[in-house]
Amino acid sequence: MVDKIDRHLLALLQDDCTLSLQTLADAVNLTTTPCWKRLKRLEEEGFIRGKVALLNPEKLGLALTAFVLLKTQQHSREWYSQFVSLVEMMPEVLGFWRMAGEYDYLIQVQVADMKRYDLFYKKLVNGIPGLSDVTSSFAMEQIKYTTALPLV
Repeated sequence: MVDKIDRHLLALLQDDCTLSLQTLADAVNLTTTPCWKRLKRLEEEGFIRGKVALLNPEKLGLALTAFVLLKTQQHSREWYSQFVSLVEMMPEVLGFWRMAGEYDYLIQVQVADMKRYDLFYKKLVNGIPGLSDVTSSFAMEQIKYTTALPLV
């Protein structure tokens, strides 16, 4: 369970995980030792999954974002396992969800351009038997993007 101080610490870390222990402790009115113990507990209990640097895809030549919706008639445990393993190994895939509704899966893909997307698409549809519909949509402009969860 997290309390108000834990939520404040998590909010601060979501904004900037490079903040020093002293800065975090000061922000939540604790000394460094109890603050460190809270952070350690939050990590051990899985509230903090990792610490990363968020990169700019356009600066790295990865300007095309695609959202791929998939339908399948295959729902066996074996097929699902194979499918998940294959998609997890694709570095172009940033997000992968099993869905409720008209489509079975949603994949977020980040690549350089349409040619690279076409290579990804062929690898996907040729590597996974049993897909009955693959629909792609391409982002024209990113209006909002955050990794910060609403902790309020």
